Amino acid sequence: MISSEQFDKEIELIIKNALREDIGEGDHSSLACIPENARGKAKLLVKDKGILAGVEFAEKVFKYLDSDLRFKKEISDGTYVKYGDVAFYLEGRSQSILKAERTVLNAMQRMSAIATKTSEFVKKLEGTKTKILDTRKTTPGIRALEKWAVKIGGGENHRFALYDMIMLKDNHIDFAGGITQAIEKTKAYLKEKNLNLKIIVEARDLEEISEILESDGIHRILIDNFSFIDTRKAVELIDGRCQTEASGGITLETARSYAECGVDFISSGALTHSVYNLDLSLKAV
Repeated sequence: MISSEQFDKEIELIIKNALREDIGEGDHSSLACIPENARGKAKLLVKDKGILAGVEFAEKVFKYLDSDLRFKKEISDGTYVKYGDVAFYLEGRSQSILKAERTVLNAMQRMSAIATKTSEFVKKLEGTKTKILDTRKTTPGIRALEKWAVKIGGGENHRFALYDMIMLKDNHIDFAGGITQAIEKTKAYLKEKNLNLKIIVEARDLEEISEILESDGIHRILIDNFSFIDTRKAVELIDGRCQTEASGGITLETARSYAECGVDFISSGALTHSVYNLDLSLKAV
């Protein structure tokens, strides 16, 4: 996993690029009708229900744009909210508030949707040992935000990108000439490059799981697109020799049944690629 320092750099890059994209050469709407030194106050109004996420990010955006803005948090990330709740108040230069408005709303609405969906999966898995994981199926350019939202919703982050963990999936295995060949080549590569990365290997059936288990040093086996019956058999076959992860089309409706097969993790791309934004609004007060 990436370090907290690297994660913070990712967040700063997102803020910088989002403001560049939205403001460009200037917010001419505000410049045209609001005096430069005019001051105002605004609130973040919740117009929906779900898990709030992105409050800390919003504060970072406002402070990055104008360090003189006064941010007063009323509700913390991870809190269940409903229509009419106020997440925070903001006071300072009116132009600064308006410049940051859309960046903050876009991020918070999506982050809150992801946190809400993640929370639903977490509740489904209560009473089992299984943890819910995100994937790399994220919106290009804002992966750090979306993975942050998963954590706020009570889920766990999978690898951040291609560089912080080895995951040998079906195409890697087929291109390498088979499971054992892919694993051996990977171990040789890691040794040559002096890299200490965990290895996850995907299995498409029980025979492939047996072959994976013939190699040492495998951190986790990805049990991909298995039925409930075969997932249970896979867990029994692995017998604690490495971690287990179920994946492949797992929905909120089927997650509990997969968890009851005894897997350590369930990964779901739906946490980040299939959500409906929570309705939030920044209003002058």
